[in-house]
Amino acid sequence: MARFHNSKTKVFVKPIVKKQQQQQQQPNVDHITGNKIPKSFVFSRGKLPGPLRQLQMDLRKLMLPYTALKLKEKKRNNLKDFLNVAGPMGVTHFLILSKTETSPVLRVAKTPQGPTLTFKIHEYSLAVDIAQSQLRPRCPQDLFKNPPLIVLSGFAAADEQLRLTTMMFKNIFPDIDINTVKLSSCQRIVLLNYNKDTKLIDFRHYSIRLQPVGVSRRIRKFVQNHQVPDLRNLQDSGLWIRKRS
Repeated sequence: MARFHNSKTKVFVKPIVKKQQQQQQQPNVDHITGNKIPKSFVFSRGKLPGPLRQLQMDLRKLMLPYTALKLKEKKRNNLKDFLNVAGPMGVTHFLILSKTETSPVLRVAKTPQGPTLTFKIHEYSLAVDIAQSQLRPRCPQDLFKNPPLIVLSGFAAADEQLRLTTMMFKNIFPDIDINTVKLSSCQRIVLLNYNKDTKLIDFRHYSIRLQPVGVSRRIRKFVQNHQVPDLRNLQDSGLWIRKRS
């Protein structure tokens, strides 16, 4: 979705708080792993042009379900306002978009005391543009019901800033227990790929689905359409065929 450059690491930029209209009270602790669930606010500082406002909404959808999708912002709000609300609501991270004279900027902050990572956005694509370019865009109703999987590539270097970036993005999404996770709930992936030559990070958001492999196309469609019969109470498949006929 975006490509940005980690220009520098700042100490902490006090985040903000606005009126949030989230109807349901979400849990703060995962009942399976016992770990605290990271939550986020995505908002802007300063006036944003139309495409960047749409990018802000795309980021909010990316962070679902543990973010405030309909977060309200007012000009008089400052970072301290957001920080005051973040604690009681269990918000752990801020994603802050702004526009400078040269380029857009994304700041990713850990509340309440940092650190804050500052990225310069070199180029980006909006979700609506990507969907329009696809023949069959995939967006089921429950796509944003569960958080995405996070995949980091190219961050193996011993550079301190890269290690900090790795920790920040690893902790911005909930942990997944591979022993209990339902594969059907894994419908999205967030991929961050660091290019050591250009010093740029590719930030991409994918919609995925499970698909049988090693079988013919006809059988794959048969399985995907949930037409596999329950054979537990049958002695052999021939009996099922006779019953079907």
